[in-house]
Amino acid sequence: MLTADEFFLIAHNDNRGKAKLHPAATGLGLAGGLLSELVLYGHITVAAGQVAVIDRRPPADALAHTVLDQLVGEAQHQSVRTWLSFLAQTSVTSVGERLSRAGVLRRQETRRLLRTTVTYQPIDVNVVAWPATRLRALLERAEPPSVPDALLLGLVTAAGLTREVLWSAGPRAHHRLNLIIPALPDPLKELVAHTEAAVGAAVLRGAP
Repeated sequence: MLTADEFFLIAHNDNRGKAKLHPAATGLGLAGGLLSELVLYGHITVAAGQVAVIDRRPPADALAHTVLDQLVGEAQHQSVRTWLSFLAQTSVTSVGERLSRAGVLRRQETRRLLRTTVTYQPIDVNVVAWPATRLRALLERAEPPSVPDALLLGLVTAAGLTREVLWSAGPRAHHRLNLIIPALPDPLKELVAHTEAAVGAAVLRGAP
């Protein structure tokens, strides 16, 4: 499962598909996940607050392909914070739809008066709960996590989701989490830092 997908499931670990976070934090965390997928694929890098495309070949995943096309098509915009804000506007829907196509979630429309609300509800609650459970188990082990797992832990921390992962974990897990994020490769560490700063700023100003 891809980084943004696992982040989505941790942020919506609820049998009704309800988000655990402030909407802005959810969107920005997912935006960080979408950009980080392209870093992991080797298509982009992040340095000095800027995003640079280094491989324009299309990724296998359709959503990652779409995001890369947007980065290429708007090459005049390179600020990480600009792209986080832009992708956050649609990230819940785009990642939710990807998980729905994968058969993990079920798209549910609810009509009330003149408004239609879309939620993504779990088909199997155990599948939805697995990413948080898996990360908690990783933190209890002695061996270091893989880079994608360390990245996911970084995004979880940046968005304020650590309680969903650490709620039953011991002191060892809390200590290891503090060591794992600083050890990320520089582009991913910077992306996590920008995501955390964007989440903090959005929540402070009361962004919807």
